Amino acid sequence: MELTGAQILLESLRREDVEVVFGFPGGAVIDIYDQLPNYPLKHVLARHEQGAIHAADGYARASGRVGVCLVTSGPGATNAVTGIATAYMDSVPVVIITGQVPTPLIGNDAFQEVDIVGITRPCTKHNYLVKDVRDLARVIKEAFYLAATGRPGPVLIDLPKDVQQAKCEYKYPKTIKMRSYNPTYAPNPKQVAKVADVVRKAKKPIIYAGGGVIASAASDDLIWLARTHDIPVTATLMALGCFPADDPLWLGMLGMHGTYAANLAISHADLILAIGSRFDDRVTGKLSEFAKNAKIVHIDIDPTSIQKNVAVHIPVVADCKSFLAALRQTLEAAPAGAATEEAPPAPGRHAAWLERIDAWKAEKPLTYAADSKVIKPQQVVEVISRLTKGQAVITTEVGQNQMWAAQFYQFTRPRSFISSGGLGTMGFGFPAAIGAQMACPDRLVIDVAGDGSIQMCIQELATAVCYDLPVKIVILNNGYLGMVRQWQELFYAKNYCATCLDVAPDFVKLAEAYGAAGYRLTDPGQVESVLAEAFALPKTVIVDVVIDREENVAPMVPAGKSITEMILV
Repeated sequence: MELTGAQILLESLRREDVEVVFGFPGGAVIDIYDQLPNYPLKHVLARHEQGAIHAADGYARASGRVGVCLVTSGPGATNAVTGIATAYMDSVPVVIITGQVPTPLIGNDAFQEVDIVGITRPCTKHNYLVKDVRDLARVIKEAFYLAATGRPGPVLIDLPKDVQQAKCEYKYPKTIKMRSYNPTYAPNPKQVAKVADVVRKAKKPIIYAGGGVIASAASDDLIWLARTHDIPVTATLMALGCFPADDPLWLGMLGMHGTYAANLAISHADLILAIGSRFDDRVTGKLSEFAKNAKIVHIDIDPTSIQKNVAVHIPVVADCKSFLAALRQTLEAAPAGAATEEAPPAPGRHAAWLERIDAWKAEKPLTYAADSKVIKPQQVVEVISRLTKGQAVITTEVGQNQMWAAQFYQFTRPRSFISSGGLGTMGFGFPAAIGAQMACPDRLVIDVAGDGSIQMCIQELATAVCYDLPVKIVILNNGYLGMVRQWQELFYAKNYCATCLDVAPDFVKLAEAYGAAGYRLTDPGQVESVLAEAFALPKTVIVDVVIDREENVAPMVPAGKSITEMILV
C-alpha cells in the first residue's frame, strides 16, 4: 500500500508496539499531527520540549521499553537537546523524531531551521537525516533496534517536511541486520572461567553494580551470586534498586556521597566485580588511590567502557544478564563449597570480611540530628520510604534532594529509582515522573524535588493535571540552590553567591492555579500524617516541605580526594 511519510512514521511506531508518544507540535511536524488521530497511539502533550524528552526518558526507565518523543524543527529540536544528552549519559533507550524544513531549503537558513543532526551527534547513539521517503521505514526499524540493543541510548530521526508529505509503497522490515553493528551479548567462556576462579579464591570480594544490571534485567541473577557466595553489594546511583536495601549484604551507594561502609569496603577489597558500571569520577574519587589492592573484573556490553578509567585485570565484554547466567553455570559446576589450597570450605568463607563490614556499618551509619522544631530532609525521605514500603517509583531532581533520596529511601526492586546521573540535569525529575506514571499507572510515583530545580520544568504541572496523573511532588524547600550552597559553605568560606532563592513562588497556590492539590509542611510532627494524606489523593499533588535551611548531605568526598577521605558531618 502507498502511504505518505507521515503515515509511514505512525504506522511504523504502531508496529514497534509504541503505546505513548510525548511531544509538542509545530509547523515542521504538522503533517504528522494531522495523521496522528488515525492511529492507536496515545499522545501526551508536554508544555515544553524539554518536558517531552524527559517524560519519554522516564517512561523508558520505568518500563524498560523504548521511549518516544516527537518535536518540531529549530527551537523545538534544540529545546530537546538537554534531555537527549541526559538520556545519552545514562544509557536510556529513546527515539526522538524531529521535524525539519523541506530538503530544498536545508542549508539556506530557512525559518526554524537548525542542523539538529550536527548538534546532537555527540549526544546520541546514532542519528539520521531522512532525505528519501523510501528510506523511512528502514530507518525507523534501525532506530528502535539501535536504541534498545547493546548499550542502550537515544537515537534521533530528523524528518524534513517534504519527506513527510511524499508517498511511496510501504513495507516495514520484519528484522534488521547491520553489518557494522553487532553488540556482543554472550561472554567469552575463557573469561568466565577466569572470573569464577577469582571468585572462589577471593577473601574480601565486593560486587560493584551499575545501571547495566537494571538495563539488562539482571537483578535476580546478581542477587543469586551475592547470596550464594556471601559477597557484599554496593551500587552506583543508576543501579539503586538492583539489590534489596533490607538485605544484610547491602552496603548502600558508594562514591562522593556514598556510605562509610561502601567506600571503605571497596577500598579494602581484594576483588571487585564491576558489573554494568563505568567507574565514573563520582564513584572513584582520586583515581590513583582507588582500590589499590583489588583485582578488578569489569563486565560491560560496551567495550569502550572497559579500561577507560581504571586498569582492569579481567575484562569481559558481555550483557550483564548473559554473563551472570554463564558465571552461575560455571560456579555450580565446581561449587564454592569445594575446598582448595587457596580457599577453605564455604559457606562462611567470608565471615571475617563480613564482620569487618558490619563494624563499619555500625561505626558510621547514615544518620542525622533530628529536631523537634525544624524538619530535616532525611526524615522526610525516611517517612516516604516507610509509607510506601519501598514500592513506589521515586524520581528526583538534581542536587541535595537527589542525594537524600538515594541515601535514605530503602529501594527493594529495580526500575524504582529514576534520576539524572551522568549529566545531572536539574528539572529532570518531574517530567520523568510523568513518563513513569504513564508507564506504571498502578504504582505510586513520587518526585523528590528541590525548590530550585522544580521550577525548571514546573510548567509540566499542566501536563500532569491534563492527563489525570496522580504524580506526587515532594519539595524539600530550603530557600537555596542547596548543593551549590553546600560547596560554598565547605570550600568557599560561606560565600553564598547567587545561591539564595530570595524570591520564590507559593508552591501551594501554584499547585492550585494549575488544578492540582497543594500542602505545606513546617512541623516535624506532622510529616507522616500530611504525606499519607497527600499520597492517598488520586490527583497531582505538591507538598512543599520547609526544611532546615543549611542541612548538608553527608558523607561527602571533596573533589580530588580519595573516597576514604569523607566529610562525615
